[in-house]
Amino acid sequence: MADITINLPHVLAEVEHHFKRYEIALTTNDTEVLDELFWHSPYTVRLGAGENLYGIEEIQAFRASRPATNLNRSLRNTVITTYGEEMAVCSTEFTRDNTSKIGRQQQTWIKFPQGWRIVAAHVSLMS
Repeated sequence: MADITINLPHVLAEVEHHFKRYEIALTTNDTEVLDELFWHSPYTVRLGAGENLYGIEEIQAFRASRPATNLNRSLRNTVITTYGEEMAVCSTEFTRDNTSKIGRQQQTWIKFPQGWRIVAAHVSLMS
């Protein structure tokens, strides 16, 4: 494996920016931005708290059909790690006002010619 520099400051800043864009889009149900930030490929995977989505078409259909209410949440223990110039993993926990459950979210981001895109995501809830 080539020597990969962890958390180059300019790369970390780019990924943090897009992670924040994703969070705002998620909590405001901005499906246009959410669709932009996922890699448009049949290889993209999103394993959710109640659904397993394979490929961008399933992810887009899920986003289009989910309720747009009670989306606000608070993040904690967010860790963003970049690997070289073109890969990052974002991990966070979240809570919502209407439940005591703790959610977890993890995303793998790759920098393509068109920009940073999520290629894999996992969302789960702790009991």
